[in-house]
Amino acid sequence: MGTNSKFAIPSIETLSQFIVKHGKHDRFDTGRLKPLLHDISIAAKIVNNEVRKAGLVDILGVTGDTNVQGEQVQKLDDFANEVFVSALHAGGECCVIASEESECVIPINGVSSHKSQYVVLMDPIDGSSNTDVNITIGTIFSIYKRVSENGPGNTLDCLQKGSEQVAAGYIIYGSSTILVFANDESVNGFTLDPSIGEFCLSHPNIKMPKTGNIYSINEGNFNRFPKGIKQYIKHCQDTKEGSIKPLGARNTGSLVADFHRNLLKGGIFIYPASSDYNHGKLRLTYECNPLAYIAEKAGGKASNGFQRIMDINVTDIHQRTPIVIGSFDMVSDAEKFLNQFNDFPLQQKIA
Repeated sequence: MGTNSKFAIPSIETLSQFIVKHGKHDRFDTGRLKPLLHDISIAAKIVNNEVRKAGLVDILGVTGDTNVQGEQVQKLDDFANEVFVSALHAGGECCVIASEESECVIPINGVSSHKSQYVVLMDPIDGSSNTDVNITIGTIFSIYKRVSENGPGNTLDCLQKGSEQVAAGYIIYGSSTILVFANDESVNGFTLDPSIGEFCLSHPNIKMPKTGNIYSINEGNFNRFPKGIKQYIKHCQDTKEGSIKPLGARNTGSLVADFHRNLLKGGIFIYPASSDYNHGKLRLTYECNPLAYIAEKAGGKASNGFQRIMDINVTDIHQRTPIVIGSFDMVSDAEKFLNQFNDFPLQQKIA
């Protein structure tokens, strides 16, 4: 079309185009990150299609099984797990997968996968129990470079610290479907355009505000929290003269939804240790490490209250941890309260 056209042609950059343009800056780029992200995006589109029609098909409710975490397995958990594993297996760009829904790691057999340099850890569906009430859910993924020799990957490939991540991201299935992807260079968001079936750059170079006016925590467990967390919550609610404006409380029960809001607008998400969960409840490898990577690359912060999340040694693929994540200044404030009121025997520093 000539330059004198009366039609304004929008500038569109797809996820694939973005990876080709910027992937060369990645510290562990092997030339295969683009097809790996393509495999993940294909699976995300399939899952998104099922989520959109969840009320019309037999995808809601539980299967009757329990996962390795001892939790009831939702039908959508099973479906999403199978879709992502299948897509990654077919693509052959990773050597091993670890999933929250699978007790053991899943080595990938195949000529191409044996030479692959990548490892993928994932939570196929975060917040799946919210599907039947139409609350936002998501997928979280983390990418590492393998440490094993050529051949199928193994458990050791999946037990790396979060600081060794090459990239991480999540897909949020909400009013629109957005894939947020972070590498060493930046954090960027891509919205699925259903008219062309492509994830298009919509949120370039995301920076998390240094502070915010929202805190996210399940206050129903208040009496089970460490004193430091209780005091921080009271600090957030403080209305005394001269204090900061009381913060708004927002907690959807969907980690991805709460994190995404705080990433864009500023805020803090807290899931602490408690008398019920000695070492926290969220999974270090599938949820906390990838979101911590994204938060830090966007200028935010993530810790267990005493230690950087991505410095925690990983001894089990289903390891749990407390987490305090979000705007840098807010997380720093919460850490001060936890250290000041360290009366809770379960909230010891995790080496």
